[in-house]
Amino acid sequence: MKISDIMHEKAVVLVGEVANKRQLLQELAKKTSEVCAINERTIFDAISERENLGSTGFGFGTALPHARSSETSKVLGLFAKLEKPVDFESIDGKPVDLLFLLLSPENSGADHLSALALCSAILKDEQARQRLHKAQTPKEIYDILIAF
Repeated sequence: MKISDIMHEKAVVLVGEVANKRQLLQELAKKTSEVCAINERTIFDAISERENLGSTGFGFGTALPHARSSETSKVLGLFAKLEKPVDFESIDGKPVDLLFLLLSPENSGADHLSALALCSAILKDEQARQRLHKAQTPKEIYDILIAF
């Protein structure tokens, strides 16, 4: 699986300042809805439900919120770079400013896991994180992601 299999350049967003994790998830649901034409509330509810099980912030200022939805027939991804890091209740306690949001079909076991593994590998790679932090535009970010 490649990043281009789950997202395109329009699914890279720069997020202005948000007050907290909930507001961030609302903003990501809105952006994802605009990109993939799935109801914003459906996305927010699915992601929030998953986050209630435990934070998907896994350290190094990164997070990977993900959920399943009957409203999609394939795995969809959105990448966000935040203007200002926000507390995400991450394992290491550090605020998050780089994240992937993944939305998968209800029965997409292997594809869902492959997408999680790919996004996780990118976010855990120190060199990739450094390059993503330096990138200024969605195009620059997308080029980094597809080159991984």
